[in-house]
Amino acid sequence: MLLGGTLLANDDQSVVLNARQIGDALDVLGNPLTEKEKGDLDVAKTTEEVSAILDPKSIVEVVINPESRVKVRSLSVVPSLVEKGWTSHLIKIINEAGVTAPLQVSSAQALPLANAAKESLADRWLKLDIFRGRPLANTLSGVSIEYRILQIYSRDSGKRSAKLKFDVGQGTQDLGFRSEILINFDCLSSADLSFEVLDENNKPTIAAFEIRDMLGRVYPDQAKRIAPDMHFHPQIYRGSGETVRLPKGEYRIGYSRGPEYMAGEKQFTYDGKGGELTFKLERWIDPSKNGWWSGDHHIHAAGCAHYTKPTEGVHADDMIRHCIGEDLKIGSNLTWGPCFDYQKQFFTGKNDKVSKYPYLLRYDVEVSGFGSHQSGHLCLLRLKDQMYPGGESKHHWPTLGLNTLRWAKAQGALVGPAHSGWGLRCESEELPNYEIPPFDSIGANEYIVDVTHNVPGPDGKLVPAVDFLSTVDTPIVWELNIWYHTLNVGYRTRISGETDFPCIYGERVGLGRSYVKIDGKLNYESWCEGIRAGRNYTGDGRSHLMDFTVSGLEVGTRGSEISLNEGGAVRVSVKAAAFLPKEVNQSFKGLSYTAKPYWHVERARIGGGRKVKVELLVNGYPKDEVEMDADGKINDIKFNVNIERSSWVAVRILGSSHSNPVWILVDDEPVRASKRSALWCLESVKKCWAQKERFISKNELKDARLAYDHARAEYKKRIEECILE
Repeated sequence: MLLGGTLLANDDQSVVLNARQIGDALDVLGNPLTEKEKGDLDVAKTTEEVSAILDPKSIVEVVINPESRVKVRSLSVVPSLVEKGWTSHLIKIINEAGVTAPLQVSSAQALPLANAAKESLADRWLKLDIFRGRPLANTLSGVSIEYRILQIYSRDSGKRSAKLKFDVGQGTQDLGFRSEILINFDCLSSADLSFEVLDENNKPTIAAFEIRDMLGRVYPDQAKRIAPDMHFHPQIYRGSGETVRLPKGEYRIGYSRGPEYMAGEKQFTYDGKGGELTFKLERWIDPSKNGWWSGDHHIHAAGCAHYTKPTEGVHADDMIRHCIGEDLKIGSNLTWGPCFDYQKQFFTGKNDKVSKYPYLLRYDVEVSGFGSHQSGHLCLLRLKDQMYPGGESKHHWPTLGLNTLRWAKAQGALVGPAHSGWGLRCESEELPNYEIPPFDSIGANEYIVDVTHNVPGPDGKLVPAVDFLSTVDTPIVWELNIWYHTLNVGYRTRISGETDFPCIYGERVGLGRSYVKIDGKLNYESWCEGIRAGRNYTGDGRSHLMDFTVSGLEVGTRGSEISLNEGGAVRVSVKAAAFLPKEVNQSFKGLSYTAKPYWHVERARIGGGRKVKVELLVNGYPKDEVEMDADGKINDIKFNVNIERSSWVAVRILGSSHSNPVWILVDDEPVRASKRSALWCLESVKKCWAQKERFISKNELKDARLAYDHARAEYKKRIEECILE
């Protein structure tokens, strides 16, 4: 057989078999051959017969010469594409070298939009994918002639051009740019599909939508997204009256609105001519009705998964859309190292103008990528001034975290370490445990020192240097172990939930949350004050611990402290709820607590049923428990426990939610619950200094030595004050 002047082996049987596989693959992709074409393929016996059927459907012919050089020529005059959709086209391959490597295609027009210069966005309009799924092989067969399927996604409508480049490995492109070809396309228009999105009260709102076709492809294509649609998300966020442009086809749309809502799915056939879909959202719980307001104190508009081009991160109107779409009432949008000098312009010291009550967004700061970050990142909330004195950027900040905390607390900020568990790893699954962590990362490392210090507040009176520890976004044992130990020696740090979006978790904002009890109207200042006072619980939002009280005292009120003249019984109550699907999520079976997701109600499931355990803790150890149906109903849980000496008490659904403590002082004695905890803290200061000394600047070393010496002295004192081991 002679093709293009080259004598090829007689591969008729292999060529015919490949052609029939191509027909089967086109069926899978939803772009089938006509019945006549299928019939002709069924009876085809020669390469010439196959070529007569498939060549008219091929847009290019790729020739691999005996030296494995690749050149390409056009076979179709103006191929048709569809706006915001995929179309399948054939590539004819003449393989004179018998190459069995994968065929690759690339194009400057197919580069992603994320991190692209603004002036290049218009040119990056398509996406290319050579189909390698069944029944086709991943690589070329080596047969003299075969066909492959090129799938093309078009962002745009109208006339468009793209330069496609083909190769079968490094150095196989033909000389003189003959492996490249400019193709003109006619991109047919799609139509907007409108959404009506209604909450449980039939009011318009925003929700998350994950749109896929029957092949599982995501729409709009992620590589062709810029804000407010994130390129690293499968979902988009849309509100009532807003649209998404889709081509004709059959789709599944998954929809959700954060952990307090039931997720749903619609399957529908779209005619590509426009229309409207209605989504009625269903809640399983609304803590805000009882005065408990959700918030995430650690989200970012720049850095990590965000792009740095065409803009340096995204903007407030993008972030508030995501907060509303996840029903997250408070979003603390923290400016940090990446894009710091660009993002700092949005700080105002008050709610951003995009806030739409009760959804409030505010810019604050995370010390990360600068300053004292190597001793542990710090969340600085409720700032009045975002810039440490002495400069206008991030390069002059203190390298000792305590000095940063002094400055922040003097202006009334709410402060605490970010992603607490990093650097505090341990092998044990027990809480508490007595392994000394390495203190070698960016979590609550220097916290072991800072927690022993009081610093001047706005009025000059001494206040704790640290208000809270961040939880939910690192392994639960690593987070809670250091907290339990410092509580056991009498310190009163609270906890708050965070996501560190889109760094630790890029899936969505609000995967880690705090629910704060507020009397009256929600505002950012009172929400932060609730965390400082410990009038909150933290978790994944799939379980809840509302109205935790001890002997009638509600957590976070009157200092969370009650006094007893002598030991005796106390009454504990909490309104608890959780929601688990009836079917067990098998991905959690045997999942280590060090694997994501670190907090999830599925971790709390008891066996194969639909129950979770609400535990009463005294000084970090469970003293009682109640098994509760995780059916979404609120349960009034009650405990009675004997308290013989000063202690702290809390409740938890381990793996999903945790309250802050109430302190019970017996005979006015401070909490000194465990000498072992005090010894653990002292050894941890030693370990932390060994790791962090090298990161502290020379002009702050004296301050650092004094700070660490103070911590050692405090823990030694408390070792002596502890009665119990």
